[in-house]
Amino acid sequence: MTYYHKLGSIPQKRHTQFKKSDGSLYKEELISTIGFDSILTNSYHINSPAKIEGIDNEVVTFKIHEWDSATLRPYHFKTKGLERDGDFVTGRKVIMYNNEVLMSVCRPANEMDYFYKNASCDEVVFVHEGEGELQSQLGVLKYREGDYIVIPRGTISKFTSVKPARLLIFEAFGPITVPKRYRNEFGQFLEHSPYCERDIKVPDKLLTIDEKGDFIVKVKKGMQMISVHYSFHPFDVIGWDGYWYPWIFNIEDFMPITGKVHMPPTVHQTFDGPGFVICSFCPRLLDYHPLAVPIPYNHSNIDADEMLYYVDGNFSSRKGVEYASISLHPDGIPHGPHPGTVEAALGKKETLETAVMMDTFNPLKLTNWAKAFNDENYYLSWRES
Repeated sequence: MTYYHKLGSIPQKRHTQFKKSDGSLYKEELISTIGFDSILTNSYHINSPAKIEGIDNEVVTFKIHEWDSATLRPYHFKTKGLERDGDFVTGRKVIMYNNEVLMSVCRPANEMDYFYKNASCDEVVFVHEGEGELQSQLGVLKYREGDYIVIPRGTISKFTSVKPARLLIFEAFGPITVPKRYRNEFGQFLEHSPYCERDIKVPDKLLTIDEKGDFIVKVKKGMQMISVHYSFHPFDVIGWDGYWYPWIFNIEDFMPITGKVHMPPTVHQTFDGPGFVICSFCPRLLDYHPLAVPIPYNHSNIDADEMLYYVDGNFSSRKGVEYASISLHPDGIPHGPHPGTVEAALGKKETLETAVMMDTFNPLKLTNWAKAFNDENYYLSWRES
């Protein structure tokens, strides 16, 4: 959830006549969530968004091939060598999933020659590498390294790039929101929040393209995608206002909460999802008790599976992880610092690590893509050498 925003031209009152210069009416579209009971946006189109020219009979099915022989153990996946493939949608490789979230990695090889709508999932796209634009019917967002791009379901979008991208993508079968404890009853960020409205980038420029032709919007519903044809450009919005729109928050703007002794990962929470959270580990000062152990303690996460994606820096509690590594520590087996890392951390005053964490409260399943990147001996790496 973000804040009220508007772009372009809109009438004084909702659901009233809004005329073009020739006297004809702009076409109003209400985009609402949870029926009419949550955030919504009113947008005004040159053409009717319901005017479909055709739908292809061909259906693309996104098949997830589960790694059937994966057993309960800690995992380490080395995705640094992921080859470029597909585009920002078709190039996604699902690594782990459950009924509430899909987590993918992606290194697009091609630009998108179509428009995309995820009709089932809110998306959070973390930009590990790359630079470009997310274009949508509600305007343009420029993205760069470190950006979390939050795209609500139903957005018609198109990624463009000026630098090659490496992405970590979460698709949530429910709303992605700012944690409630960071906001007051009116939705405003509170003083203790590790980020606030000033850190959020919203669409600042409408495209408003009035063109005729054959424009394809590929709509993903569940794990299937269809191609819908329109005779006009889908970015024909003249103006809009509301709370529903894509937005960006950069991980560098997260202000870490630190303590006298080591703080739990919950202080790093950045987003709430259905049955999971996303957290940001950023460069920060370490614990300042004179006898502090400035490194994570051993932990049994009884109710959650924990995924960490390593972005940059030296992660002090882990050995063997590298750029774009992914670790998974599932419910059922304790995890903790590798041998020697506790002693090496004593007396340190800061850490320069950057990582993205996802905790899920229902078990994650692994795919054959996870198997392809698997470090087979990681689960033995806590043995003393």
